[in-house]
Amino acid sequence: MKAKETLKQLEKLTTAMVGLSLSNDQNFASTHGDVDGDFEITVNNATSMTVALKNIAYREIYGELEKARCFNFKMLDGALVTLRYRFRAGEVCEHVLCYFPSPDLEHFQNDPEVYLLDEIYADVIERNIVPFPVRFDFSDDAAKFVEVHHPHSHLTLGQYQNCRIPVCSPLSPFTFGSFILRNFYNTAFRKYSDELPSVGLLFSNTITANERKIPHVVLGVAN
Repeated sequence: MKAKETLKQLEKLTTAMVGLSLSNDQNFASTHGDVDGDFEITVNNATSMTVALKNIAYREIYGELEKARCFNFKMLDGALVTLRYRFRAGEVCEHVLCYFPSPDLEHFQNDPEVYLLDEIYADVIERNIVPFPVRFDFSDDAAKFVEVHHPHSHLTLGQYQNCRIPVCSPLSPFTFGSFILRNFYNTAFRKYSDELPSVGLLFSNTITANERKIPHVVLGVAN
């Protein structure tokens, strides 16, 4: 899967989220470079993403990202979704795909009757829900790679510094979007599954044999 197809997927995903009223605010992707050479797909104010690496309260991280409008689309419950890719000679060399839920769901949980008729809220009105960020990282940089401990492609949950669950390959925009909707907005996902973009093109496998021996995330991958 090349840069051009990745950008097209991201544009289709953003359009679908808005068209289905699953998102009420969005920023279409910014691009830099040559689509067949060194190319970047990012968002405005992407430098603000560094706040996510700071040792500060999650509420502050979310607040700074929201203020900087550092997201591709914002879900109706306030969650911010950001996708950034870098390509070298047309091939993916890095991505950071993030889901930052709103740290404050009390306005949903304290008055759930208001939201029961709207499918997007059906999965966030339970009082026992604890919002936490999700991030899929990929890098082909050999200097960063440490087998098992720092896989090329990995999943981080809840900002835990050493949480790097191996993932079998980089994620396409459709794959990431499907993961977020299926797991965090399942009611809406089941309602709109026929209208959402299909997974389509994928990236090649990057997981090692030793990483397959521990719990890991399996995706469909390109041949």
